[in-house]
Amino acid sequence: MMFDVQISKKADDDLRGIFEYIAFELLAPENAAGQLERLEEAISKLSHMPKKFRIYEREPWRSRGLRVFPVDNYLVFYIPDMDNKIVTVIRVMYVGRDVDKELKQNTNYDE
Repeated sequence: MMFDVQISKKADDDLRGIFEYIAFELLAPENAAGQLERLEEAISKLSHMPKKFRIYEREPWRSRGLRVFPVDNYLVFYIPDMDNKIVTVIRVMYVGRDVDKELKQNTNYDE
């Protein structure tokens, strides 16, 4: 059973920001490309087993079915819709960020 993996606008902005930070702030464009490739590859695997990773433990996200998994020093947050066979990636964040604060600013997952 294959799921369609969708990237929210905010998650797309997160990925772009990660690339730009590594490429332009850290002056490591090769590393930026590699990091983006690893993130995109891990995200694409959600099409096969969307419930593989743990549910995020804090409310209100837990009751919404938000799941999270690590990729290197980043966390990928997503919601699987089992009925419609869609996985929506809502955020991609550096592990050192205040995750709860960032998620609170992103209550509309379609943004």
